[in-house]
Amino acid sequence: MIDTHSHINMLENFDAAGVEKIIVPGTEPEDFPVIIELVNKYDNVYGLLGVHPTEAQKWHDGLIDEITELSQNPKIVGIGETGLDYYHDRSFIDVQKDVFIKHIRLANRLGLPLNVHDREAHEDTFEILQKYNNTSTTSKVVMHCFSGDLEFARKCIDAGYYLGIGGVVTFKNAHALKEVVKEVALERILLETDAPYLAPVPFRGKENRPAYVRYAAQEIAQLRGITFEEVDEVTTQNAKEVFGLPPLPQGERG
Repeated sequence: MIDTHSHINMLENFDAAGVEKIIVPGTEPEDFPVIIELVNKYDNVYGLLGVHPTEAQKWHDGLIDEITELSQNPKIVGIGETGLDYYHDRSFIDVQKDVFIKHIRLANRLGLPLNVHDREAHEDTFEILQKYNNTSTTSKVVMHCFSGDLEFARKCIDAGYYLGIGGVVTFKNAHALKEVVKEVALERILLETDAPYLAPVPFRGKENRPAYVRYAAQEIAQLRGITFEEVDEVTTQNAKEVFGLPPLPQGERG
């Protein structure tokens, strides 16, 4: 399994048992040196660089050169976490949109995938992606912690995007997400935890960990009526294709 979105820099307990690779997203400029330190220290850890929409006011254009330089590290495999968040604070939506567009343009120029945060902003997020990521240098798009309905999921998949699915799919009341997971192509699903947030059942309300990505995979398998091994194999291959991750050296599979 590959945990494609895990804030291990925020964890008290870095439990990654059974996880082949972990991708750590950036949320603010202060994260960048920590992420570089982590990817250089651990063979199975990779990073994304970006500014979360709730932190968009911390963006300055000097970050374009900084991210460009840091992304020369081969273990930086994408741009993010970027996007729009209308849940926490709607007072600087125009700033969020502007910063999101700058991330898209940067990802296109660097040839890196985009990790997109979309919370209660489906229409605007999709519209901006279609307008600014629709070029000859289009970046692959991951809709992190997908929270839309089946109609929106199909719209995203028709556009070529991938859906990040984590512990929320195990929640009893996550009816729309369960329907999405049952109906969309497995080849468009990525596993994630969003650790330390959104721990799955039976750990809901506690600190999430990379090792808990297994529970999302198990729920996906059950909902689709397929084996855990198939979910593991297909989603792992999806992640490697999206982020250009190298295969695990022979003899190192856990």
